Amino acid sequence: MRFVSTRNSNNVAGFKQAVLDCMPPDGGLYVPCDNGEDLRRWILYADETTSFSSLAGSLTSALINTEFSPIICETIATKAFPKDPLLKQLDKNLFLLELHNGETGTFKDFGVSYLTSVLETILKYDGEKSILLDVTSGELGASMAYAMRSKKLVKSVLVAPKGKFRGLSESDFVWNGGNIYPVEVDGTLADCHELVKKIFAERSLVEKYHLTLANTANIGRLLPQVFFYTYAFSRVKKYCNGDIYYAMSAGHYGNLVSGLYGWKLSLPVNGFIVPSTPELYADGRGNCTITNSIVPLEKRTPVNPSEPSNIERLEQMFKANALMLKRFVFPAAISKEQKDKACKDLFTKYGVYADEDLSSSYAASLIRADRTMDEDGATVLVARTAPALDETFIRHNLGECPAMDDRLSRAFTPTCINRDAIAPGDVESLISVLNSLNLLRLF
Repeated sequence: MRFVSTRNSNNVAGFKQAVLDCMPPDGGLYVPCDNGEDLRRWILYADETTSFSSLAGSLTSALINTEFSPIICETIATKAFPKDPLLKQLDKNLFLLELHNGETGTFKDFGVSYLTSVLETILKYDGEKSILLDVTSGELGASMAYAMRSKKLVKSVLVAPKGKFRGLSESDFVWNGGNIYPVEVDGTLADCHELVKKIFAERSLVEKYHLTLANTANIGRLLPQVFFYTYAFSRVKKYCNGDIYYAMSAGHYGNLVSGLYGWKLSLPVNGFIVPSTPELYADGRGNCTITNSIVPLEKRTPVNPSEPSNIERLEQMFKANALMLKRFVFPAAISKEQKDKACKDLFTKYGVYADEDLSSSYAASLIRADRTMDEDGATVLVARTAPALDETFIRHNLGECPAMDDRLSRAFTPTCINRDAIAPGDVESLISVLNSLNLLRLF
């Protein structure tokens, strides 16, 4: 599989380049080329006995076989995915895909683990080293700490507002022999994003320190989310003879885009249901509309590497055929009352504790039943985050909420850095941190 920039189809990269140099110089995002890959035989072969790592290894091999051998692809997936997502049948036509059984209770655990496993493999065979530079408000940092503990060729510099780091132990810190260099900023989350944005705007710095990203700007973080849907299909297919729809939170559109990539690779799916956002909503006829599509690409500023939105990838998917957007993406406007009712109904009917995102997704699936309901079909609700992490919303609606288990408690324990915070806008101090990770000394 090859990748092109959303801003310039002539800017073509292989998988290694798209992962290591994840931001095209033209300011866009890497997306898969439409090479007509058909993974149907792998997808249809998988069943309820196929593990997530085995499925991911097979699909990785099928997608990037020109760069990695099947054995290497299997090794990447085996190391990345010690646990499977959980698929539960709620009733005849409704299923729940839980993506929060990783170490920090969010779907990010899967993507971050896969990316770091891929990076370590690439760097080993290419004789290189790399630094991941990202902003975290706590969640990504905890996931990164766990994924990075066995790595030797990649380090992570994480930038967060002062006092917001969590889930890291002292052994994770670079100065104690670990792979994480946490940098606190005496300012806001926006200040942190601005610092990282300025670093990536200097191409010489990106090249000098071999910088890349662990957020979904990196196609290596986004690609494994395709596997969620193939895994769910391998379980749902024996119960379903009709249409299959996935209902999920829009978020930064990464899960939606990856689901559409799965469809392009021949995943049997009939559409994706999402709560409306200011950028993605249904028009008066119920058809999907993207607000940003009215702004020409050449007039846009570069994608923010620190805080990317995958809406541009979504646009790229449908620019060749606008009708596809109407047939595969079904937004629904959700009121607070509908969301609260969905939370209560999921608990009353199925015993499911639903956070705000999952409740919105379920409400959206009910609203869009006019186009998606199939007597022999199925709707798969995608639960991205452990319900205990949204205690306020759930307790407001149900009067109770599941407690955090030991795994989540560890991931959300505040981390004391014991180092001076840098000032907002102090790019030179952040460059000094990167420089201190002298590749000859610390790798």
